[in-house]
Amino acid sequence: MQDLKGKVAIVTGASRGIGRHIALQLAQRGADVAINYRSRQSEADEVVKEIEANGVRSLAIQADLSQMPAARSLIRQVHDQWGRIDILVNNAGITKDKSMKKLTDDDWNDVLDTNLGSVYATCSEVLKIMMDQKYGRIINITSFVGQAGNFGQANYAASKGGIIAFTKTLALEMAKYNITVNAIAPGFTETEMLAQVPENIRQQIIARVPMGRFGQPEEIARAVVFLAAEGDYITGQQINVNGGVYM
Repeated sequence: MQDLKGKVAIVTGASRGIGRHIALQLAQRGADVAINYRSRQSEADEVVKEIEANGVRSLAIQADLSQMPAARSLIRQVHDQWGRIDILVNNAGITKDKSMKKLTDDDWNDVLDTNLGSVYATCSEVLKIMMDQKYGRIINITSFVGQAGNFGQANYAASKGGIIAFTKTLALEMAKYNITVNAIAPGFTETEMLAQVPENIRQQIIARVPMGRFGQPEEIARAVVFLAAEGDYITGQQINVNGGVYM
């Protein structure tokens, strides 16, 4: 289907994992897709090639989104290149897991600046464009940890919970401009990060999931594409794609 043909999308943190799958599925539906990466240029270049194989445009832009000027510049560069931005997917995120008694100020600030600060910066910059267009689809990737909490993840949980609250507020403010703002909350998903977890711990995690397996990145991506392509009357919502780990 080419129902996003002519649309321009940005996906942050898209050189691998969930972000890569989101970018590819948007391209398969016809969108031109700009991807952001922080340090893995060779992987980002491969994603660009995969996107362009769908007959659409792509480019990769390096930016450390924990720095607000860099996050804002990402938006401006894509707009300067292609003249519009229709879809923004805020996927970039990091973890620095420690219990509160071991958590440092740097651990806190690095995670909050990357996961939450970047969402504020990219959204505040892209809104100027989308309001002029009278059209926009913003999808923020949060986590079930932002709803339920998780041991050793106070910084991560705070950042992801903040995204949920931010999403709802922005949706209220932007609805009159035909800009929808929603969040996707994945559960435990089979990514490079999860692959590094020892097998015995992986089995303990799976035991917590009612569906008895990890999510797949493409399953998260399908939810994002649904909101971008079909979710015209959905805004301010948080869609859980988590196998039932949090209900």
